[in-house]
Amino acid sequence: MLEDLVHDYPHDLLALQSGHLVDFYTGNSRMLRDRIARVLPAWDGQQTGYHGVLGMLAFGLEETADYARAEAYGRRALELERRDAWAQHAVAHVMEMQNRYDDGIAWMTADTEAWSQDNFFAVHNWWHLSLFHLEQEDIDRVLELYDGPIAGSGSTVLLELVDASALLWRLHLRGLNLGGRWTALAEVWAPLIKTSDYAFNDVHAAMAFVGAGRADLMDDLLDMQTAALESEADNALFTRAVGRPLCLALKAFGERDYTSVLRLLRPVRNQAARFGGSHAQRDIIDLTMIEAALRGGEDTLAKALIAERAFLRPDSPLTALFRQRSETLRQAA
Repeated sequence: MLEDLVHDYPHDLLALQSGHLVDFYTGNSRMLRDRIARVLPAWDGQQTGYHGVLGMLAFGLEETADYARAEAYGRRALELERRDAWAQHAVAHVMEMQNRYDDGIAWMTADTEAWSQDNFFAVHNWWHLSLFHLEQEDIDRVLELYDGPIAGSGSTVLLELVDASALLWRLHLRGLNLGGRWTALAEVWAPLIKTSDYAFNDVHAAMAFVGAGRADLMDDLLDMQTAALESEADNALFTRAVGRPLCLALKAFGERDYTSVLRLLRPVRNQAARFGGSHAQRDIIDLTMIEAALRGGEDTLAKALIAERAFLRPDSPLTALFRQRSETLRQAA
């Protein structure tokens, strides 16, 4: 209905953005781009809200790997409105996918006030900044961002809890001692898992429960997912296809059952877009697989996965660390 509505009313920004978000939450990368491209001829630079149209188009282009045009449209949107946090984030995604970590830090810190003040999307953009620092192994700065603008407020907003879990899990995969951060985050998640409305959120709650060692909350989450699978809602499909096996894989990771982690993740990762999120967010699946293969002694698979990542991210310090660990394990064998 939203798709057809904007064909007739291309200037209906509420319908356009609502549809764009549905595309994001259902992992429909093509429609993230095409929904906006269809109405673009009806817009020009003189109309109020044009920057928002360009920002949405930039993100759709990024998620379909058209990085040059994505960056150009995102930058143009910000020329029209410096507070357009969606356009800011679209360009950050481009730099993440192109491994431009220095550019990403410069991009996100050039005008933080524009995208972080009175903006519902601010935490997610802080999360993007943290990813650039994480790729450079600047752990102190990552923790500073986590303890500050990402999770410091104790927010119960689900989108912000997702970012907090996703960042801590990346640090967890590095074997870092995160102190009481997991415990605090799990406590915030706990009252929010009474029903399963969106499998993507379930998975990030599971990260917090596993990280905090809260087997009781993890069991509650899995029971809630079982009930969701019996419904006729869209989320039953998202849960069955992706959410349930991912949650079980995270549970197995916490139990050090790395064979089960790999068995559960391998058939899921190439269809993970079916439960939403972006390429950058779903990268956590690949990272978990690599870590499980390394820890589980699956040397051949680990080497293959690391080679795959090195091809896409050849200059990443994390890639170099994976290679080093793989070689150390090979020599020890």
